[in-house]
Amino acid sequence: MNSLIPPELRAPLRGLRLVARHGAGGDGLGQHASRSRGAGLEFAQYRAYEPGDELRRIDWKLYARSDRYFVREAERDSPLTAWAIVDASASMRQADAARPDLRKLDAAKTLAACLFELALRQGDRFGLLALAGAAPAFVHAAAGPRQRDRCTLPLARLAAAGRWPDAAMLAPLWERIQPPAVVLVLSDFFDDAAAELALRLAAARREVLTVQLLGADERDFPFAGGHRFRDPESGAERRVDAAAVRRDYLERFGAARVELARRFGAAGVRHVEYVLDRPLDEPLRALFAAGTANARGPGRAA
Repeated sequence: MNSLIPPELRAPLRGLRLVARHGAGGDGLGQHASRSRGAGLEFAQYRAYEPGDELRRIDWKLYARSDRYFVREAERDSPLTAWAIVDASASMRQADAARPDLRKLDAAKTLAACLFELALRQGDRFGLLALAGAAPAFVHAAAGPRQRDRCTLPLARLAAAGRWPDAAMLAPLWERIQPPAVVLVLSDFFDDAAAELALRLAAARREVLTVQLLGADERDFPFAGGHRFRDPESGAERRVDAAAVRRDYLERFGAARVELARRFGAAGVRHVEYVLDRPLDEPLRALFAAGTANARGPGRAA
């Protein structure tokens, strides 16, 4: 288990699985969505031996009766390709006063690492797209323990900085994240371009899961007296009397979260909200526990 995953998440991970919600067709999408012929556990049919087939798959009893080589074909679950898209823009530096050691980006890193661990256990392919202040960082999808290292090493080094990349920087994404794929987008979604990316991916036949990461201070606005708030991306500042603006802030912030969930739900995106003062296994259970694969609409882990 890699160091981005804390010990308290190890047991919950054992009960989770990556499952595609929709049938994939073609070459498949996920362990439970599509079936293809190959070397598996559930017998499907015999076919004539072809050069290159493994000798252990020949049915020798049938050969003894027919004097011909036949290979046992089974139905196997087709592999999944999972992607983690991690927002590393400056707003993801946010932490709460009660726990300044845990930033939104830290939680996003852990959730992405858990996705990789689940894919690794299932023999699935997985890749990483990190959206930091400079050009996006890609790790092409592949399978196996070395791929986990290729993904988690740059993930661990990520630092929140800059703004969400513009559309030109994201253009290679459409070539590299090919449908069908399951894509987990981890962001605070304070920049609407992040939500638009998730919606475009869903419209382009990628199965999209979203986790909105928020601070408890952002959710509760526990401030009193005069405060100065600074936008980490634009540098803009605003001085307010916290008591005077609290009600308006909570109403507007709550409405924005509800609207984001509505947009994602209407597009078939599975959406979960996570707040930093909650256990990190909550969004994982909401998305990957048994019985959630066919769920529609928004969830909440806060």
